[in-house]
Amino acid sequence: MVSRDKASTRFSMVKKRHCQTFFEAVEKKRADPQIISLCTFIAGAENFFTSSTCSGRIVLLKVNEQETKKEAAFHAKWHREVEFPELWAALNKKSAEELWFKMEPFIIHIGTGTVKNAEKLLEIMKKCGIKRGGIQVLKEGKIILELTGTQRISCPAKKEDRILFTEEYAREILARANKKLAKNYQSLEKFEQECRKSLT
Repeated sequence: MVSRDKASTRFSMVKKRHCQTFFEAVEKKRADPQIISLCTFIAGAENFFTSSTCSGRIVLLKVNEQETKKEAAFHAKWHREVEFPELWAALNKKSAEELWFKMEPFIIHIGTGTVKNAEKLLEIMKKCGIKRGGIQVLKEGKIILELTGTQRISCPAKKEDRILFTEEYAREILARANKKLAKNYQSLEKFEQECRKSLT
């Protein structure tokens, strides 16, 4: 069993490393703008940090015959609501791979050092109506929780360089995706507000 001092030291080292990675991503403009405020706040909280996060996005994703991601997965990617001409231009761009249209929700990984702190995050999650979340890593001094939204869309979009739906359908599916993405960002904002109330 790891001693309390060693667990505390482990947590401090892990937090320092992840915070450094996050601020480097912000500096290099690799962090999603919609999640920077939340991650910055958590980085400043004494007992928490974030690791890999995504604010939610709309993508055209390259897949293989088993409908899993290819190594160079993204044909197009937007961390914001998308205008129809952008989507249609991306769909009409030549591609050898099968493409899927997806709206994917936020996913946040938050680290802490104690089960008590992890339970506090889970309470915040439930209070905000986030239905999917739990502990992914449970070690002395290193506990990682994963929280994810429920807003999502997924459908095949292109095969053998042929668009699989009409322009009218593309407009409709994009409108729905934009609406879901807006709700996704509202959930993120609510979660940040509750974190600021409860983790200070």
